[in-house]
Amino acid sequence: MLEKSVDGFVRMEDFLYKPGYYAYGNGWDYPLDKSALATTLKRLRENGLVDLVSDKELILKLTDKGRSKALWARMKLEDEKWDGKWRLVTWDIPEKRRKARDLLRYQLKQLGFEKFQNSVWVSKKNCTQLLRQYIRKVGIEDWVQVLESEDVKF
Repeated sequence: MLEKSVDGFVRMEDFLYKPGYYAYGNGWDYPLDKSALATTLKRLRENGLVDLVSDKELILKLTDKGRSKALWARMKLEDEKWDGKWRLVTWDIPEKRRKARDLLRYQLKQLGFEKFQNSVWVSKKNCTQLLRQYIRKVGIEDWVQVLESEDVKF
């Protein structure tokens, strides 16, 4: 619900009266279980995914960590129409950064990338900006390139 809201803010009062607006799919036709919502919100706060902005009006804000997690989850779920561009990720990460390399490979698999060569992976998903942000955050931008191309021959 927070990922769909503008700037990651949502007033819980608004959510309680219009839950279908924030739901994935066609919306909900059943009453909201308030105890399950409270448990979920507590868990989100404990994991650092949301912050309480206003206790008086119960306004929550998605943290950077929460926004990143929501983006990755959405990229895994989305099955959007292909725009005709291939996304290629190439890297030459040194052995001393092996964990970062393994983590990159894991994330690419999670996004549905296919191995083209050992350090070249390819996908049809439009995730270039998300990947570039992730690469900067991990600190491997000196060794990793994300390319978009319409002309890739296999």
